[in-house]
Amino acid sequence: MRALDTLKLLHAGNFDFAHEKVTLSKEDFLPLTPHSPKAMIKTISTEKKPIKLWLSDIDIDTLQQAKNLANLPFLFRHVAIMPDAHIGYGMPIGGVAATEDVIIPNAVGVDIGCGIATVRTSLSATLTPQLKSILRAIRQSVPLGFAHHKKPHPGGRMPEFGRGRTEKDLPIVAREYESGLLQLGTLGGGNHFIEIQLGDDGHVWIMIHSGSRNIGYRVAHHYNQLAANYNRTHGALVPEKWQLDYLRLDSETGLRYLQEMTYCVEFAAANRQAMMQQVTEIVGEIEPSATFAPILDVAHNYAARENHFGREVIVHRKGATRALAGGMGIIPGSQGSASYIVRGKGNPESFSSCSHGAGRRLGRKQAQRELDLKTEVARLEQQGILHAIRGRRDLEEAAGAYKDIAMVMGNQSDLIEIVTTLKPLAVVKG
Repeated sequence: MRALDTLKLLHAGNFDFAHEKVTLSKEDFLPLTPHSPKAMIKTISTEKKPIKLWLSDIDIDTLQQAKNLANLPFLFRHVAIMPDAHIGYGMPIGGVAATEDVIIPNAVGVDIGCGIATVRTSLSATLTPQLKSILRAIRQSVPLGFAHHKKPHPGGRMPEFGRGRTEKDLPIVAREYESGLLQLGTLGGGNHFIEIQLGDDGHVWIMIHSGSRNIGYRVAHHYNQLAANYNRTHGALVPEKWQLDYLRLDSETGLRYLQEMTYCVEFAAANRQAMMQQVTEIVGEIEPSATFAPILDVAHNYAARENHFGREVIVHRKGATRALAGGMGIIPGSQGSASYIVRGKGNPESFSSCSHGAGRRLGRKQAQRELDLKTEVARLEQQGILHAIRGRRDLEEAAGAYKDIAMVMGNQSDLIEIVTTLKPLAVVKG
């Protein structure tokens, strides 16, 4: 059975991972309260490079993936594991890794540019009948799941090829461009959502979580295959089972992936903006007095050239958000818990990063097997939330499938400060 399914938590004592012993101190894994002044939990120094953990409940498989990253020959300085971390493909979701001279497609993932957009409204309250009308209109106008628009969305705008980029530089994007026109302004499935929230600042907020749809998936799949081929034909510096094949940035293929990935990040932001325009128009029609602040948008699946510790490196954030000193960010919870507008502290030890959400506690299938439908529905209805749990299949996105967001926030108090706390009122899921 996978460690994610059994959720084996680390406590004090000795553990054997891949035939290497790691000794952990019980004191280092005491639970933290949300207001604890201490944040970074532990540094593991048994690998070629250190692993810095901002969580105490890391499962064995996720830690092994972090160890794989720490043993990459081109890793820069250390690996940073955020408090919402859980297992992913190759690299943990909630992982941050900087590399020198190479880029790793699987350390970005298949939903390139996935992120969060939010807008503060002038509304101080929205009654349940209005909320139901808003949700109904959203479902009618924003394609969900695998659905696309039948014709290009009038409010959407595809990122341009300009700034030195041509169709030759972006072959996969060029091939998928026409279908991308129909995907712009669509939510997707899984954990993507549109949520109406009430902030502790007295304002109603709109939050959207979505990514680069099929265009990002195609780019990710294409270049991960090229990276795997490169690794096999150039000495296999990275074991195939690690799923961390790389491309050199001094190669045409590596530079092309960086350009196509960057385009997908821009597409994902444009996708969220198109949906936000649609949702604000809906809210404005139902609540004519509403006005809307400028959009705040952050990505949490991407790689970028950045300067850290005096070096230019490629920082891979897979399920992690940039948290520059004074920079604004968004950390969503589950549909049954709070989300947060935050201000970064620019902590160099996390490569100026923070979590991208609460993080999964249970795998999708495990949540469907183990969570009780009536209990999860009651949890949401007791809070008065218009939720998206209709049947057992939806339990993969139930609040019980996610970690305690208060603990996640407490474990990164050295990375961000909370500006606004947002409570869910109504949710549309993909």
